[in-house]
Amino acid sequence: MGHDGHVTSQPQPVADPLTIAALDTEKHVAAAGWDQNPRLFALVPTADLLEREPHLRAGLSGSDLAEGALSAIEQEGLPPTSSLESLLGTLAWPDSVAGVALAVERIVVPPEAERDLPSSSTEAVDTLAAHPDRRDVRLLVAVLRNGQSRCLLRQRAHDSDDQVALGEDLAPGLVHALRATLQD
Repeated sequence: MGHDGHVTSQPQPVADPLTIAALDTEKHVAAAGWDQNPRLFALVPTADLLEREPHLRAGLSGSDLAEGALSAIEQEGLPPTSSLESLLGTLAWPDSVAGVALAVERIVVPPEAERDLPSSSTEAVDTLAAHPDRRDVRLLVAVLRNGQSRCLLRQRAHDSDDQVALGEDLAPGLVHALRATLQD
């Protein structure tokens, strides 16, 4: 915090493996632009991955090889679903997976815009999409088996790597749903 109570813009070096993996994964997703379907990644210890795929070491450096580093492996071919929660409810991960990350786009509107929505979910989505104060955001939620979680939020209107918000509780429902996929 600065003397005036504002958060200083001096970035703190990020050291913990989950935050590094979340930031790298979010940047990877962001590179493909907006209007994407949800994307799901398994987080595996980089050391384990290199044991199985030693040729990958050539492309890694620095923090990629740090103690406890995590690598994100995209899970291709997700079945299309109208409910992310129901999709997540079908997932189970092998023990080699330390965590999971999910990138999903959402429309955010002021609370009052949600009051008078049509009852049909299709019409409600159309109404929100047409709202003059809507904001498009992408959430990246990453959780580990040990319970750690990170949430990143990128706004379409402020689409740059240094404008990504980091928090613990930006998407509690998704954190909970992802944690459940890691339970035995």
